[in-house]
Amino acid sequence: MAAAGLKAAGGSVWKSGGVGLQLVAAAASTHSCASKGSVDGRAGCSQPRAHQHQSAGHSPPPPPSLNGKVKRAGDSSHAATAPLGSPVEGVDTKSYLWARYHEMKKLVYDLLPPGVCSLLNPAAIYANNEISLGDVEIYGFDYDYTLAQYSNLLHSMIFNTARDILIEQFKYPEGLRKYEYIPGFAIRGLHYDVHKSLLMKIDAFHYVQLGTAYQGLKPVPDEEVIEMYGGTQHIPLYQMSDFYGKGPSIKQFMDIFSLPEMTLLSSVTDYFMTHNIEYDQVHLYKDISDAIKDVHVKGMMYKWIEKDMEKYILHGDETYAVLNRLVNHNKKLFLITNSPFSFVDKGMKHMVGKNWRDLFDMVIVQADKPNFFTDRRKPFRKMDEKGSLHWDKISKLEKGKIYKQGNLFDFLRLTGWRGSKVLYFGDHLYSDLADLMLRHGWRTGAIVPELETEIRIINTEQYMHSLTWQQALTGLLERMQMYQDAESRQVLLEWMKERQEIRSLSKNLFNPQFGSIFRTFHNPTYFSRRLIRFSDIYMASISCLLNYDVNFTFYPRRTPLQHEAPLWMDQLCTGCMKTPFLEEMVHIR
Repeated sequence: MAAAGLKAAGGSVWKSGGVGLQLVAAAASTHSCASKGSVDGRAGCSQPRAHQHQSAGHSPPPPPSLNGKVKRAGDSSHAATAPLGSPVEGVDTKSYLWARYHEMKKLVYDLLPPGVCSLLNPAAIYANNEISLGDVEIYGFDYDYTLAQYSNLLHSMIFNTARDILIEQFKYPEGLRKYEYIPGFAIRGLHYDVHKSLLMKIDAFHYVQLGTAYQGLKPVPDEEVIEMYGGTQHIPLYQMSDFYGKGPSIKQFMDIFSLPEMTLLSSVTDYFMTHNIEYDQVHLYKDISDAIKDVHVKGMMYKWIEKDMEKYILHGDETYAVLNRLVNHNKKLFLITNSPFSFVDKGMKHMVGKNWRDLFDMVIVQADKPNFFTDRRKPFRKMDEKGSLHWDKISKLEKGKIYKQGNLFDFLRLTGWRGSKVLYFGDHLYSDLADLMLRHGWRTGAIVPELETEIRIINTEQYMHSLTWQQALTGLLERMQMYQDAESRQVLLEWMKERQEIRSLSKNLFNPQFGSIFRTFHNPTYFSRRLIRFSDIYMASISCLLNYDVNFTFYPRRTPLQHEAPLWMDQLCTGCMKTPFLEEMVHIR
């Protein structure tokens, strides 16, 4: 983050004062809420107990003074100040390492700007790519989880109904009825290995995040996961997925409706494993997929929502405000959804009013995305309000009319709406956004409802303290690994154990089983990789547009590449040219 941004948030741009480079970078990006003052008596923030050093059998020695004289290699003079990576003469290495540990911990809680919790805004729009709304003339929308946001109560209904279909139609054991939907068990973006009945989180580099692999409702030990994949955590690309997240044996769950499906897969697997019942893993996956599909295709979910829209549809007034504002600024609007017209019509009348179609230049239902974006064979068919299809050939798309199916190539030919003047919003990165960005050059906006909850967690003191100290501790491990005597190795092992404990605690703040949908311990998730690739901007809901002028330009933050970080972050964020640890890094280069 730029220094000016820090000045606005924290009151002034702070100086390094000898703080390590890794810590400065972490501080610049995380902004702990700690107030200045003594380490244990700060106003507003207290040092987390989980971060206080605990050692079996001994307490760490008090920090020795680091201002003594040292004898450096190749230098007979004793006048030099101790480099940050060299023990002080007369102090054993173990004591020196613990001194550095305590010094770094004090810096973490003393030198960061006070009172900057809630720095991130859950209602903000975040940019992956520069985009000016002033250049956008046409706005397109998906319906489910884009224009219409649904209550989580819907997930329980989907789970229970699909479970009963398994029992009553597929003749699965009656004992499955005892399983209920578990809110918060799964997260979006997980991968499922069909042949291993393994639900897991994978990072952007195709590595399984250890501790996040589940068979049934129980975690699989790390060593077993590694054994399953031939001695590695890595999943080869050909197994991972095709363009739409469906590989030969591994599927990625990318939409919000998949949360009950993942929970049902885990629940049925748990039943079979608990009762030692042999089952075919491929049949299990297909049967559950078919049961979930029945809930949607046979219209059961639509009926629940239509029957009690107040219960299931959220924030309808905000949807109206967004659409009305865009129309008032002479923007053209269109809707492309896989849902049937009768369902969309009732939902939009509930949220926007009976004349909702007056806001849209085009309404396309049962579009069969993502095939809509790639398959030229299905023509548009005109449809009346009662659902009756017309047989006449479509030579133009008219405002106020309803169209079924069709394809994007005819849409482009008939409208001329091409390139970056079109911005389309959807919640499914593959079905809604991927083809539009990569094949057709439209601008895209991803709706990620989970973003709001995750940002609120990031804004907590507990998370900020955990992440900042974790980064500082990682920097210590990186720089002090040169000490390899027996006592030093023991200290480093204790630090690594503490680091792992902090990582686990931070993960559990988001979800005890799988953590954040955006990150593994430190790498972006596979979901994040796709989010960055397929969306220009992303936000928690379309109502976030109300916080910005219709001509606003979104600029993505220049996050440093790894080879840029040492100088770029240090100089920009601290306002000084000094690079801590430079002397000790010379021999590495």
